[in-house]
Amino acid sequence: MATRSPYPDIEIPNVDLWGLMFDQPRDFPDSQVIYRAVDSDRHYTWKDAKEAASAFGAGLRNLWDWEKGDVLNVFAPNDIDFGPIVYGVFFAGGIVSPANPAYSVDELSFQLKNSGSKAIATTAQFLPTALKAAKKSNIPEDRVILLGSERDPSHKVKHWTNIRKTSGAVRYRRRKSDPDKDLAFLVYSSGTTGLPKGVMLSHRNIVADVLMIKGCVGKWYSTGEDKILGVLPFFHIYGLTGLVMQPLHRGIELVVMPAFNLEVFLKAIQHHKITFVYVAPPVIVRLARDPSVDSFDLSSLKMITSGAAPLTRELVDTVHKRLKIKINQAYGLSETSPMTHTQPWDEWYSSVGSVGKLFPSMTAKYISAEGKELGPGETGELWLSGPNVFKGYWKNEEATKDSITEDGYFKTGDVGYQDTDHNFYITDRVKELIKYKGFQVPPAELEGKLMDHPDIDDVAVIGVNDDEQHTEVPRAYVVAANGKNSENDAEAIVKWLDGKVASHKRLRGGVRFIDEIPKSAAGKILRRVLKEKAKQEGSQKGGKSKL
Repeated sequence: MATRSPYPDIEIPNVDLWGLMFDQPRDFPDSQVIYRAVDSDRHYTWKDAKEAASAFGAGLRNLWDWEKGDVLNVFAPNDIDFGPIVYGVFFAGGIVSPANPAYSVDELSFQLKNSGSKAIATTAQFLPTALKAAKKSNIPEDRVILLGSERDPSHKVKHWTNIRKTSGAVRYRRRKSDPDKDLAFLVYSSGTTGLPKGVMLSHRNIVADVLMIKGCVGKWYSTGEDKILGVLPFFHIYGLTGLVMQPLHRGIELVVMPAFNLEVFLKAIQHHKITFVYVAPPVIVRLARDPSVDSFDLSSLKMITSGAAPLTRELVDTVHKRLKIKINQAYGLSETSPMTHTQPWDEWYSSVGSVGKLFPSMTAKYISAEGKELGPGETGELWLSGPNVFKGYWKNEEATKDSITEDGYFKTGDVGYQDTDHNFYITDRVKELIKYKGFQVPPAELEGKLMDHPDIDDVAVIGVNDDEQHTEVPRAYVVAANGKNSENDAEAIVKWLDGKVASHKRLRGGVRFIDEIPKSAAGKILRRVLKEKAKQEGSQKGGKSKL
């Protein structure tokens, strides 16, 4: 039988995200700081955030005649402006589509075109890429705006605060959204076809997930007492829900870091007395090994929650022995808004390696390859059902039909099992995506680009484990053209691809030359054969390989 959450079901009010954050009763004052910059005195109280979002939303409608359902792309690193901009779009009845600021012009342009984005918000640092992608996507230059503390020195590009100050904007009232039908976010999750898919998340999806977090682990932290460190990227739904939405809902101060830097991270915990932080496993590795960690007082931390990949008991033990910090694990996907499981704080050590227990109001089951529902201890694909499960893939009915069953279960593509205490374990993936430090890397996308290289006749990309970084890294197996199969040629291919993809998609596992790519009779790459070969070959990054 399907497993129900051990937590009581939550009541989900029939409101959109604006209604949840700004119209519902709350237990903290208007003056509660919500977003604070880690490196300056910039900050927003709850009242500041509401006023800035209202003014920006009215400005969008006044200056750009913003229509309901219009999409704003946010192409930026973490910044305290992120939340007010997102809610300004919601005020105007629009949709937010965040993009990784490490994207190339081509990668950003694909998302802009596919989502039908009407405008882009970026920072001064990433403005050149945004302008080029906007031009390629037929977005007018005056629809590119800046967020953050820096302005455009040429004065050609407006800052978002100039949008919100437009005269006449005061006459516009908030557009209410249908919680279940209207989208809040269009986030992009890379698919095995090589092209990212737009994940449609409604207001109700995110409202549900925010309330689910409160319903299971929310009792462990509260307004006025706790502070969260915002280091997870806001362009990912994990950061959006956990760091942009949750603090605004709970009245908890979020100290915002633009990107991960260990020294800034440690200083922020010590200076701001941070009590809670979400991270990916590589940060846990740094806490376990880096000698500089001993120079900081991290005693304010009540818990670190790690997601994206399983942690070993050895790593958890090392950090806890060194720093006396508790670490629990969580799980989720873009398609589930994202969080679905976490270890209860009072059970953090009893089930190390698991992703914990199912969130409130959710149902889960493991299914065998033959379609049979499995019991405790039996390994199969995890299927999930609940109010946080997405509406489908944007303009992709076939992918939606393949992923969501008729009775509403989302096929996660992740393989695992549950124990008799209802702890869930994720052990492998049905899907072929490579996960590098929490980022998704689609092999087919890299293969498509590599096939454009003049010295490559055929290619297959797989993920190989990097034990030092505790993550997968992409490796290419290449059938060389023109006899170009030396170690220097392998290094040249790696550097060539570096200039064409975001940092997380680089071939950190190197290039191996091979006589023939193993394929099925239907022409599909047999990645399992290459993965087996990779295990035998070890970690050398370049050279020749034979099957």
